[in-house]
Amino acid sequence: MNSVQFFEIQADDPESLIAFYEAVFAWSFLKQEGMPIDYWQIQNAGINGGLLKRPAPAPSAGSGTNAFTCSMIVEDFDATATKIQANGGQIAMPKFLVPGKCWQGYFLDPEQNVFGLFQVVTE
Repeated sequence: MNSVQFFEIQADDPESLIAFYEAVFAWSFLKQEGMPIDYWQIQNAGINGGLLKRPAPAPSAGSGTNAFTCSMIVEDFDATATKIQANGGQIAMPKFLVPGKCWQGYFLDPEQNVFGLFQVVTE
């Protein structure tokens, strides 16, 4: 637990960026239904990944890193979220259910870097 298990790529034009990664790395993408956002699961990238429509404007050039988002797998999402906030972190996107897979959410560290957490749903 607490290891990087998932990465995400944000895009202003998801279809165009999907075509880029398909051509460059031969990744395939599967549109996920039932999500609160437009989201594609990335197949055959080595570790699990996803691509989503950018939820906020990208930083302007020279503003800092515009990068993939890594998500850590945790045993208890809520307990970890409490620790994050107690240590100066903030909620960037509240916890939501990825149907049949996990609870997911995003946070900002004290330097405003975005990272994700997920807890596998056990049924």
